[in-house]
Parts: sequence; structure tokens; C-alpha cells
Amino acid sequence: MLNSKEIKQVKQSISEAEKQTSGEIRVYVARRCEGDPMDIALQKFHSLKMQQTQFRNAVLIFVCPSERKTAIVGDEGIHNQAKPRFWDEALSEMMAHFRRGDIVSGICGGVAVVGGLIKEKYPYSDNDVNELSDEVIVDA
Repeated sequence: MLNSKEIKQVKQSISEAEKQTSGEIRVYVARRCEGDPMDIALQKFHSLKMQQTQFRNAVLIFVCPSERKTAIVGDEGIHNQAKPRFWDEALSEMMAHFRRGDIVSGICGGVAVVGGLIKEKYPYSDNDVNELSDEVIVDA
């Protein structure tokens, strides 16, 4: 699991990415991942009510460091804007770091890649409201 310094680093990467976009990024860190990480990520996405953002441009990065599993879920407003294989490329970037044992760099890199896509399609506006917390969600 991530320690408090690492969690702060991930939160900072979310805040930095969101300064350039009206989109929302959340990171969920799980202790265990029993089953398909994409199924779990979809469930978490909906239980966190991430589909309720104004432009439907929220993204959840789900990570289970102990099992080196991850998934990314983008709401319809951003998913429909992503080029083919974008999500796979973002995941591959993250997994390259994970294989080296650098979980935090992998998560922060994933946040940056996803933030770049959201920025391209949903740039920051002066009246932007941070609809979702930047806090990293960690399984208890």
C-alpha cells in the first residue's frame, strides 16, 4: 500500500492535472483485487457517483499494487473522445512503472496521460468547479 507521503504525491499529480482541464480524475487504491480489475473499477466509478459530473468527463484510475492490477474507467464524455487504444496505452505506461516496482510513478504517470487527454477535449475554464475531491481513495 502507499504511505502518506506517496498518497500526497499522487494527490498533487491529480491537482496539477486538473488545473488544466474541467475534467475530473480520481485514484482508487485497493488492498486486494479479487476478480477482473475493470469490473471492480466500474463498480467503484458508479458507487463514487463519478458519472454525475456536468460534462460526464470524469476518469477513475483503479490500482491494486499488491497484485499489480490496474484499470481505467472514463465516463462517456471523455471515453467517446479518446482515440482507439488510448486507455490501453495509458495502462501500458503505468504497468511499465509497476513492473519496476515504482507504483507511485506509475500512478502519477497515468494521471498525467489521462489529464492530457481530458485537457485536449475539455480545457480549463474560468468558471470551472472542482466537482470531485482530489483525495486518493484507499481501501481501509
